[in-house]
Amino acid sequence: MRKIGFIGLGMMGLPMAHLLCEAGHELIVQDVNATAAERFAAAHPGARVAVAPADFGAAEVLITMLPNSAVVNEVLSSLVGILPQGAVVVDMSSSDPVQTRELAGKLAGAGIAMLDAPVSGGVTKAVDGSLAIMVGGAGSAVETVRPILATLGRVITHVGPIGAGHALKALNNYVSAAGLIATAEAIHAGVAFGLDPNTVVDVINASTGKNNTTENKAHQFMLSGTFNSGFSLALQAKDVGIAVSLGTALGQKMELGRKIEEITHDASAALGAGADHTELYRYVRPE
Repeated sequence: MRKIGFIGLGMMGLPMAHLLCEAGHELIVQDVNATAAERFAAAHPGARVAVAPADFGAAEVLITMLPNSAVVNEVLSSLVGILPQGAVVVDMSSSDPVQTRELAGKLAGAGIAMLDAPVSGGVTKAVDGSLAIMVGGAGSAVETVRPILATLGRVITHVGPIGAGHALKALNNYVSAAGLIATAEAIHAGVAFGLDPNTVVDVINASTGKNNTTENKAHQFMLSGTFNSGFSLALQAKDVGIAVSLGTALGQKMELGRKIEEITHDASAALGAGADHTELYRYVRPE
């Protein structure tokens, strides 16, 4: 059993924290929504709510699952000098890899190791503990927390030094967004030609155009009209932006990336903060 701080009980963080409690760990939890944290602690005898930064002073491992780098930096900067030396911080958010490296340096100066360990798989896999986790940071720190990560994910890959996990997650989500947009446009073009949309998806799934969207999103969330995959369009747009900024800074052209960034950001602005990323299907549909 480990004493684990867990900050961020949103759609992904909540089921992840639940699995850690089920595995017997003692959790100190915090969320911007204090009611959510209190509700979680009430439902889990092995958890308690952090009401002040000092409450994380006993945490051997601290996990963050937060919206963006700005929030992660604010939260972790407030804990420098509180977390014990030798503690390991694991940022499982989708953060900016450049800012992650800067923050890791600040934490290292206080004797705290940092890993970036973003996830892929969405809410469904967060619930059953089958996430794919891509980890950046020192190998010794990775091995320290590997048993904890194994509670949350089925595939845990050490992808490189600090920041590598966040870089790879953003690049993955850029590729995923490109596939989703291409799939949506293909379905609408097929329907305009007179094809049944379900047939379009089924044939693509039996052919070379098969991708994550055609297999796991098109029937389930797009053609069904439910648009409730559990991953927001705003977060997808953020991740695509990180990927494009990273590639551009490294001298890559990112021509398609810039177009995908434009579409996802414009769609997020048009559809609103609560839009699911599968609602891009609605956005690219001709009026």
